[in-house]
Amino acid sequence: MPWIEASFILFGGLMLLMAFGLPVAFAFLAVNLIGATIFLGGEMGLVQFNRNAVQSVTAFALTPIPFFVLMGEVLFHSGVAMKAIDAFAVLIRRVPGRLAVIAIVAGTVFSAISGSTIATTALLGSLMLPTMLARGYHLKMAMGPIMGIGGVDMLIPPSALTVLLGSLAGISISGLLIAGIVPGLILSALFVSYIVLRAAINPELAPSEDLEAAPGFWDRWRPFLLYVLPLLSIFGLVVGAMAAGWATPTEAAALGATGTIVAAICYRGLTLKNLMQSLLGTVAISGIILFIIVGATTFSQVLSFSGVVNGIIGLITGQGLAPMTVLAGMILILLLLGCFVDQVSMMLITLPFFMPLVNSLGFDPIWFGIIFLICMQLGLLTPPFGLLLYTMKGVAPPNVTMTQIYGAALPYVLFGVLVLFLIILFPPIATFLPRMLGS
Repeated sequence: MPWIEASFILFGGLMLLMAFGLPVAFAFLAVNLIGATIFLGGEMGLVQFNRNAVQSVTAFALTPIPFFVLMGEVLFHSGVAMKAIDAFAVLIRRVPGRLAVIAIVAGTVFSAISGSTIATTALLGSLMLPTMLARGYHLKMAMGPIMGIGGVDMLIPPSALTVLLGSLAGISISGLLIAGIVPGLILSALFVSYIVLRAAINPELAPSEDLEAAPGFWDRWRPFLLYVLPLLSIFGLVVGAMAAGWATPTEAAALGATGTIVAAICYRGLTLKNLMQSLLGTVAISGIILFIIVGATTFSQVLSFSGVVNGIIGLITGQGLAPMTVLAGMILILLLLGCFVDQVSMMLITLPFFMPLVNSLGFDPIWFGIIFLICMQLGLLTPPFGLLLYTMKGVAPPNVTMTQIYGAALPYVLFGVLVLFLIILFPPIATFLPRMLGS
């Protein structure tokens, strides 16, 4: 069968099933069964499909995912996150847009010990948004920082989606995790600078607060040393173990999960009830991810056997386009997909074609991986279906409209695009740290 007809069968069937509302994992499963029957040889193809599915979820490279998810679940259910927010509230005093700055700084720390963007946004939204609105903050100034820093969670390790991207794309997972640190911190710094500048120019956006007299030096820094520094130590443990070669990503993730649980116990925040909530949440999220991996891996194999991958790659490379033109096309596809589908679906649909192109054009896979992650991060914030937009809708007051949420997210989308261009123009922003650490 010609590859063009095969592509219509596979992609047409996939889009049709998703249009009817079938969950992504089930849509891929159905298309894979049809494709295995047609392109892998009938009954023998279905047997091979089963083998491939089992191998895809038993890969050792995927085991960091549940550990990273568990870190975030324990952090939020045990109440340790709230102690960290209180510590920043004591430390950060006379700054324009103080509460929004606290949200950004706290969200950056949570990004370093949580593998879930949605969990970070939901937590900060439920805790910080009512306080900011009660203090007279403008809706955009209150909601925007929370959504913006939630997307940064995808870049700063630990990140379950980064592990998934590295596994599906064949990119070094430890290198990809470490490479996201600098771009993530740049985004956080840009967010803080923007908030302070906007609040200084227009104080009505973030009215100043009548704070109590500043505490003494020790009283001001004591909560930070007690509740924030140990959490940052967990981040240092995870990244340092990978960078030094003392532990694989899986072992580093296990160390991080253990450290998070020990911290929750030391803070007397871990009970049997919230431990079970954390474990159940981890199983639910990890199960969904692993089920999707089955669909992704087998879909890639069906595409390869059908000739679609080679056909599309040959069509693109045969046009004589410059490598950066091809890269621009891939980025536009990712940004467009981000408006309509979730981040895992973006990976499943595009990676079977993008990675062979990346390899054939000689791009650095870690550099491209960071570009891919930033595009997915932008997809979390772009209408009409950005996941963090709807997460914010769930925690915002009922009278807040989606149009207001879109407007609040817009500046942070623009900052993401700016960092994307910076990484394209200056690749060492993403690559120098993993190269320096030998990852």
